[in-house]
Amino acid sequence: MAMTIRQIGPCFAGEAVGIDLSQPLSRQDAASIHAGMDEYAVLVFREQALADDQQLAFTECLGAIEHAIGTSLRDPGKNRLPTTFADVSNLDRQNKPLARDDRSRLFAIGNQLWHSDSSFKPTPAKYSLLNAHSIPSKGGNTEFADMRAAYDALDDETKAQAEGLICEHSQIHSRGKIGFTDFTDEERERFEPVRQVLVRTHPVTGRRSLYLSSHAGGIDGWPVPEANIFLRDLNEHATQRHFVYAHEWRLGDLVIWDNRQVMHRARPFPAEEPRDMRRTTLAGDGPTVPI
Repeated sequence: MAMTIRQIGPCFAGEAVGIDLSQPLSRQDAASIHAGMDEYAVLVFREQALADDQQLAFTECLGAIEHAIGTSLRDPGKNRLPTTFADVSNLDRQNKPLARDDRSRLFAIGNQLWHSDSSFKPTPAKYSLLNAHSIPSKGGNTEFADMRAAYDALDDETKAQAEGLICEHSQIHSRGKIGFTDFTDEERERFEPVRQVLVRTHPVTGRRSLYLSSHAGGIDGWPVPEANIFLRDLNEHATQRHFVYAHEWRLGDLVIWDNRQVMHRARPFPAEEPRDMRRTTLAGDGPTVPI
């Protein structure tokens, strides 16, 4: 049975059926998924219930893995998952919810800001693949905003103003927005800002999109207050409800999104309840700004 996609978002995002992700992926199926991602930017595969090895195998059929190293404040010796996965749960190594004042939990709350995965790395991520192993009784949805439609809706003057601009991205900046400033010297060095273009062009479709993120905290050559206001205005424009799809998780859902074309954010949920979400990530093709 060939994969089919039904649009479920206002201007993007599709629900894919007709493919069992637990089975080896054919070249034709992989090509269909890439084509679907080019068009919809977010694909939802309902109730797949993948084990970690199955999710990893599926991801590797689509491209090279980006390892999750040095991107959180979790102690590497206390990780629940190997570095082939980003642990975006609220759980410790014993699978218990982290204490409310746990430093790594407070840092991770920054994921509730609109962002693009790994935009704080010189080579930002391509796809993210998130698998729901446990979900809370309420809340915990993930929202996605279509940066292509947001760019298309800009007036010509703003498009011209954004063209060619380079932004600085860092997790220190995004966490500062929620009042988290408790960084060691080693962490501040690790999270040094990287430079990313503000407008991207998709390598297959040629569509233009805004490359926004809460990690973006400055624009080359601009005074900081002016840069922050401009980026805030763009973010407010890009996250209007008619650009947003909100995913309500079911156990076993796997959602893939293209970080080059969308932003996303997690929504709040009860802190004492487990939310076990495991992300594999496809590495990007290269820096957006020559190093």
